[in-house]
Amino acid sequence: MNLSELLSRDREPILAAAAQALGRAHLPSYEAAGEAESHARLARLFDLVAAAVAERNLTPVRHYAAAIAAARHAAGFDLAEVQAAINALEEAVWSAIVAEIEPAGLAEAFGLASTVLGATKDRLATAYLELATKAKVPALDLGALFAGTDG
Repeated sequence: MNLSELLSRDREPILAAAAQALGRAHLPSYEAAGEAESHARLARLFDLVAAAVAERNLTPVRHYAAAIAAARHAAGFDLAEVQAAINALEEAVWSAIVAEIEPAGLAEAFGLASTVLGATKDRLATAYLELATKAKVPALDLGALFAGTDG
């Protein structure tokens, strides 16, 4: 099984684990939004991450991250809270990878998951900081990391 298949098959358990982790974090803005809204937000992000992995295309998830940065900044969310939500999803995806991917496929699965989620966090942070500081913030060039593995 590869990562794309895993994300498709285990969408709901991964989302449940991410939602539980987010709940344990007791983030004020997410608690105010409520469990249903927080779960819906995680689900939208998960679907974009899964698509990025399947299509090897970061553009939609990076656009979403920029839109989320604008919305959360305008709503007064702290950047750390929004990053924590992505981290909760990342933790759940990593746990699923360890549990389900054969050892020979771990490097590729972790590489893909880390690249997609890392690009998402990078775009979120740069967009948020641009809004907070009114200055252009450079992004990381993750293209070479997403090109594949040489094994």
